[in-house]
Amino acid sequence: MLHLNKEKYGDLTSADVNEDVIWKVLVLDARSQAILSSVLRVNDLLKCGITVHALINAKRSTLSDVVAIYFVEPTIENVLAIIDDLENDKYESFYINFTSSIKRELLEEFAKKVSISGKSGKIKQVYDQYLNFIVTEPNLFSLDIPRVFTKFNDPSTSEDDIHLLADKIADGLLATIITTGNIPVIRCPRNGPAELVATQLDLKLRDHLSNSRGSSNPLIQQRSVLILLDRNIDLASMFSHSWIYQCMVSDVFELRRNTIKITKFNENNEASVKNYDIDPRDFFWNKNAQLPFPDVVENADIELNSYKKDAHELTSRTGITSLNDIDPNSSNSDTTNIQQAVDALPRLTARKATLDMHMDVLATLLKELEAKNLDKFFEIEQNYNNPRVQAQFLEILKDSSKRDNSEDKLRTFLILNLLLDIPASFVTECENIFKQKYPHLDLEAFKYIQKFKQIMKFSNMSSLNEYGSSNANYDANESKNNNALFNGLSSRLYGLTEGKLTEGLSSLASGLKKILPEKKQLPITNAVESIMDPNNASNSSVQLTDDYLYLDPKSRGGHSKPPKRQSYQESIVFVIGAGNYLEYQNLQEWANLPNKPQKKVIYGSSNIATAQQFLEECSELGKLAN
Repeated sequence: MLHLNKEKYGDLTSADVNEDVIWKVLVLDARSQAILSSVLRVNDLLKCGITVHALINAKRSTLSDVVAIYFVEPTIENVLAIIDDLENDKYESFYINFTSSIKRELLEEFAKKVSISGKSGKIKQVYDQYLNFIVTEPNLFSLDIPRVFTKFNDPSTSEDDIHLLADKIADGLLATIITTGNIPVIRCPRNGPAELVATQLDLKLRDHLSNSRGSSNPLIQQRSVLILLDRNIDLASMFSHSWIYQCMVSDVFELRRNTIKITKFNENNEASVKNYDIDPRDFFWNKNAQLPFPDVVENADIELNSYKKDAHELTSRTGITSLNDIDPNSSNSDTTNIQQAVDALPRLTARKATLDMHMDVLATLLKELEAKNLDKFFEIEQNYNNPRVQAQFLEILKDSSKRDNSEDKLRTFLILNLLLDIPASFVTECENIFKQKYPHLDLEAFKYIQKFKQIMKFSNMSSLNEYGSSNANYDANESKNNNALFNGLSSRLYGLTEGKLTEGLSSLASGLKKILPEKKQLPITNAVESIMDPNNASNSSVQLTDDYLYLDPKSRGGHSKPPKRQSYQESIVFVIGAGNYLEYQNLQEWANLPNKPQKKVIYGSSNIATAQQFLEECSELGKLAN
């Protein structure tokens, strides 16, 4: 698109550097800006000849001799803005790209107004790009539609609004599927939002196939499967505290469209905010995002030492004491060693900047762990079916921390309620402590969770939740040792936060592996396994997913047929009503299990929500239930 839709341009690295660059203006709206900003930086736009980018509803200068690329939603407001630009000769030529398919009526209105303007020759292209989704990494996407869980579960939402929302989600999934070039079989549970979206998507895919030639990639021989799931499959994961680096960054800070927003606190508890962009080429993030936090701290130390060694070797060969002393414009650069140093400098500088960023993120994470005692919540959630966990939770509930962690306590309390049948007396005691100690805390989410659990008891959805079975034979002694190690690790890690992050890590290395969390499959992973690899899935999961709806948009005649068990190598797994990084990482871990054929699993959701955001949704539903 940024190269005027020429097929020869595969990606930013494949452009012919010898070809004259056409300088262009890029006109965006808020939606397309969000789509682009997660994958491209300003330098990437420059490589494509984009010298100016501006919002369509902002005041823009007239550049009558420059080519303009529009990348906007197909709305009447955007169409009228384009017509206005055309009539005023704002740009030399117009290349129109819509984020999703433009409705026929609007396209006809657009054509009519262009014809009336008498300047149709300036419009060179009009494309439906089918890019109406946000991608933050190769196997993760979001439709960026918030509060879907609330809207689908709010009894006051009208039937028309529900169908409009399902249609909007189906449009986003249509764009995703067209981009992959592989029309999948669709599987989903019956009688819920997933079925509503699946049936609308099936119709859209059939319509697309009948109106286009060769829409799917001829190189893709094997069919993939789209697994649509309702958020109700598992609420506990939405509240969980995780020990995975990416999940912790999202939970403790804010991770949105590949930007980490860190809030730091000084001695007076005054906050300051710092933003870090995660570049797609961030080597440390790409290698460590999916690893447990202790491993990442260890790897940071290894990477830093490796950088120091490489920098030292480079400077010692040139006789320069520091990389900062290298002058790329020096007249002495005719010597081989100096030239090598000059050539290597940009790479080393970029590497150092990446490591400095992650060192800051890790050090701030450690401070937050200490200030809120976050490791204790993770520990309880891991060992939730230990008979002593209730007593441990009461102790934590009564304890105070440096910074308010009442919301973290509520999240763990909700998880215990979702995963265990805990005595009413324990629930009442916890509620009383919450009300006395944290009068500011909104407990409406708990009311909703109680109601939700009652509803789930009447369905068999919980059989996908195998949290309990994996820990059925609980070893209390092993847990005690685990906890001792865990607390020991935390206290030693806390001591490293004052600028000494990488000191003393070797002494921790032997204990690190012992306290890493037990690998468990989340309910969503159990469902995906039973559809993609039924031979290796549990009988209970397979029996449940056997009842899922089966739709094949490529089949003629009827929309569905009896499901048949088969294996799939590729899938798109989509959750309607918020997703999170924990489920994404759990699915990737399953898809890449050692000693098993690797599978490709793309994870998506209506939006990627933090635990706090999902708490707010549940709180709203709790108030509606009163």
